[in-house]
Amino acid sequence: MTTVLTPPGRRARTAGTGPARRPRPPLLTGLGTLLILLLALLGPLAAPHSPTAQLAAPFQQPGGQFLLGTDVLGRDVTSRVLSGGRTLVLTALAGTVAAGAVGVTAGVLAAMVSRRLGDLLLRCVDALAVLPGLLVVLVLAAGFPGSEAALVAAVALATAPFSTRVLRAAADTVLSSGCVEAALARGDTRRAVLRHDVLPNIAGPALMDTALRVVASLHLTATAGFLGLGPDGAAPDWGRMVSENAPGATLAATPFLAPALLLVLLSVCVGLLAGRLADLVGRGAA
Repeated sequence: MTTVLTPPGRRARTAGTGPARRPRPPLLTGLGTLLILLLALLGPLAAPHSPTAQLAAPFQQPGGQFLLGTDVLGRDVTSRVLSGGRTLVLTALAGTVAAGAVGVTAGVLAAMVSRRLGDLLLRCVDALAVLPGLLVVLVLAAGFPGSEAALVAAVALATAPFSTRVLRAAADTVLSSGCVEAALARGDTRRAVLRHDVLPNIAGPALMDTALRVVASLHLTATAGFLGLGPDGAAPDWGRMVSENAPGATLAATPFLAPALLLVLLSVCVGLLAGRLADLVGRGAA
């Protein structure tokens, strides 16, 4: 018989005993994401000046009536920052929703049909995947100047192929499990298997993939603004603000740093939030 010695005041822990640690809710990352999204969506209502009006000398230092100074054309940076996130965020979210719908539909369909048809469907998807995402955005945004719908379609086409592959692999894993085979053996229809087995069990990967697509969509949309594509050039846009004010960063840093910092914070918060949520969904499914 072997005796296990433990330090005084400390109880010996045995495997499988004690309450399981519950994952903490993603409070901080969720709060950070919510605050930046609210700033982007509701910011235009709080803008103190017109975001397109020239009000002072270019690159005026922060202070007085201009909290963050003025930009390259003498426009109020605070007003442009508050007004420049709505279109960018809504475009990225719309592109993500469209890409997610295509990815879930095509990925699950490719997993549930025969192997030959599934591989054929993936070959068609791969035809889009070989095109650089930025090239797709450039072609559609330049072909339809000023069209937000074209930018949404470009973002969706650039990101949907990767969602399709990820969700096809996740659905394949579920379909090859013993519970699905047992369900099919007892006579459950494929629709019932899809509803009760496949979709609930790919919720975690789908959530994580969606978050990654949000980050990718934000990057593509911001890049389009950085290159002067998308909506009207006079309209405020965080990506365009970085491009416009970068040459004068040594004269006034806030017109360049404020939109860049918001883009970075939004991308990081969304990525961290998605990781925590996917972990919660995975543990709940287990």
